[in-house]
Amino acid sequence: MTRWATVIGVGGYLPATIRTNDDISAMVDTTDSWIYERTGIKSRHIAADDETSSSMAEIAAQQAIEMAGIDPQEIDLILVATGTPDRVYPSTACLLQQRLGIKHCVGFDIQAACSGSIFGLSVADQYIKTGFAKKVLVVGSEVCSRIVDWSDRTTCILFGDGAGAVLLSASDKPGILATHIQSDGGYEDLLFCPNPQVAAVANQAEAHYIQMRGNEVFKVAVNTLGRIVDETLEANGLRQSDIDWLVPHQANTRIIAATAKKLSMDMNQVILTLENQGNTSSASVLLAFNEGVRDGRIQRGQTVLMEAFGAGFTWGSALLKY
Repeated sequence: MTRWATVIGVGGYLPATIRTNDDISAMVDTTDSWIYERTGIKSRHIAADDETSSSMAEIAAQQAIEMAGIDPQEIDLILVATGTPDRVYPSTACLLQQRLGIKHCVGFDIQAACSGSIFGLSVADQYIKTGFAKKVLVVGSEVCSRIVDWSDRTTCILFGDGAGAVLLSASDKPGILATHIQSDGGYEDLLFCPNPQVAAVANQAEAHYIQMRGNEVFKVAVNTLGRIVDETLEANGLRQSDIDWLVPHQANTRIIAATAKKLSMDMNQVILTLENQGNTSSASVLLAFNEGVRDGRIQRGQTVLMEAFGAGFTWGSALLKY
């Protein structure tokens, strides 16, 4: 019997504090219209001082568990995708495990930048297919606001904080149909965040902040995501018309529109959260999926294509039957 990783619960959390483009315009030389025209972003959520990746992950995870209607002790594996962990170690997954009160499971983090949740879904799928796990919690959680230089208008306009979660269960009914993940470290200098401990020793001024060469990243992202879409469809014998929903990483509306065009999809078939959330890195795909499921747009039996691109560079897709 084929074992599938099927979605049984989703969740999401966004901090209460909202920072608009006008707020940022009071901090750096920019305007609401300039930001919106180039990115599609109007506002983003900013974590409170007492909020962390693990605390936000807990809220999103609890929602997914409640939707699934399971005992948290049934969870065999916790995967947390984050580039902003609470601590260097232990992992944010272990901290989340403790918060959820789960005694007997495995937990570890995944660091694939904005592609983290896609990588997490791929890892979860393999563990379920091999029989190692029956129920897997995948969470993307980020406090990007703490690694952004708020005096750098090229990056501070882009990022926000939040957490998204999905709970997967082994099933004999189709769920995740396929995942495709890739990376290429040759682009490391186009988008990165220094390790503050290492950078401090080297007396690097940018010790804590995201560094990005936006135009170069944009070009590679558009080409790479177009290619991963083609590869995903071809590998699974699907046509563009077989995809009901595109759930993309929320980085830039122009990148998302280019991917939708590649699929010959109307933008009404794309789950967009970018305008009011910004780029929440590894959390963005799962936050968008959560929104699409909870507002009723994504229905049981429909085919969903998730895709993301991030620092590394990393990129990937997850094709699933919801």
